[in-house]
Amino acid sequence: MKFFLDTANIEEIKRINNLGLVDGITTNPTLIAKEGKDFETVIKEITSVVDGPVSAEVVALDYEGMIEEARELAAWADNVVVKIPMTEDGLKAVNTLSQEGIKTNVTLIFSVAQGLLAAKAGATYISPFIGRIDDMGDDGMSLIYNLRLVLDNFDLDAEIIAASIRHIGHFEETAEAGADIATVPGSLFPKLWSHPLTDKGIEGFMADWKVYQNRDE
Repeated sequence: MKFFLDTANIEEIKRINNLGLVDGITTNPTLIAKEGKDFETVIKEITSVVDGPVSAEVVALDYEGMIEEARELAAWADNVVVKIPMTEDGLKAVNTLSQEGIKTNVTLIFSVAQGLLAAKAGATYISPFIGRIDDMGDDGMSLIYNLRLVLDNFDLDAEIIAASIRHIGHFEETAEAGADIATVPGSLFPKLWSHPLTDKGIEGFMADWKVYQNRDE
């Protein structure tokens, strides 16, 4: 399973990347805006640090605008993936871009039908938002299971990025459900390697070591 960081903060990215755990980055206009820098500057900074795919989202909603933006974004770095919203114009743009060899990540997927259409149109990645589905009172994780089944049934190449991951349970269930990728907020990532029993165990070891060192005093 691959881990993507869902952030545009370069320091956060460097910290996790130094652990060898970052396979890629997903961003969106909201995350970019938080950095207070020019969009192009932020994406180019990230692509200089991370070798894997870096999703940069278009803001146009019409086909022509998406295509124009996508071509510009793809020219910024070889590992830029263009993030496209799940709409009719978005599907049309994905189809065109896939024929041009430009990788795409179709975002805001909330149903199997949407995921299947995006994969069929030629999306490199599809991003179902499990946390937001949970917020509506439905089971977001079932979407991951069902998308995995459908993509495998029809041998479609799109990779599933489990998005809108809110907690450790989401992360672990995503792996069990067969998502290709989990995209995790930078604030959540440190919680994945932390556990109170681990902390307690280290405290016990250190206390025992201190007793051992003082045994002859």
